[in-house]
Amino acid sequence: MSGNRILVVDDEPQIQRFLRPALTAAGYDVVEAGTGSEGLRQIAVSAPDVVILDLGLPDMDGKDVISSVRAWSKVPIIVLSARDRETEKILALDLGADDYVEKPFSIGELTARVRASLRHHAQEAGGATRVVADGLAIDIIKRLVTRDGTEVRLTPKEYDLLALLAQHAGRVVTHRALLTAVWGPAHVDDLHYLRVFVGQVRTKIERDAAYPKIIRTEPGVGYRFMADESDL
Repeated sequence: MSGNRILVVDDEPQIQRFLRPALTAAGYDVVEAGTGSEGLRQIAVSAPDVVILDLGLPDMDGKDVISSVRAWSKVPIIVLSARDRETEKILALDLGADDYVEKPFSIGELTARVRASLRHHAQEAGGATRVVADGLAIDIIKRLVTRDGTEVRLTPKEYDLLALLAQHAGRVVTHRALLTAVWGPAHVDDLHYLRVFVGQVRTKIERDAAYPKIIRTEPGVGYRFMADESDL
């Protein structure tokens, strides 16, 4: 048993009936809430390790829940929603959600995202300084990137982009977040600029840039750095 507690905030009884036994079987302690206000109360009272949150709640939009939680908590939030519009994903992620899973979904994918969120949260708390992915190693302290032991030469901006993605390994980082963090608020709309830089970085770090395994594109939303399973 993992001992981790998961709060599921969803007003659909069938989703709750499906998730509780599945997550319990995976070793998690499950707490439920059917409204946004109850979800906020449970986050404060139950101190969950992960929150699985629907956006279409009866009393408030799930994005408002995310915004409220991020004012005082860093608990990982995985959005689980039938809303498939790119703008909904981007808004939820920009507000502070850690990941986004669309309905219908597989329990295998959801539990994998839960594990990744837990590992990333623990990594952040522990101040991890090294990330590994498919033979690539990024030393955050030394600002050193190596591929199979050989140094990879990156420009300062290329390194900043790669390091930001690596530090959020397993999670989607939106275009807006990347552009703001690496180039500044004045460049939040320079999507073509970002694509060019991602292409340059892929050429230097991927075994085959045409079929990238480390930096995955999340169409219309952003990018996800795929660290080795033990390093997520």
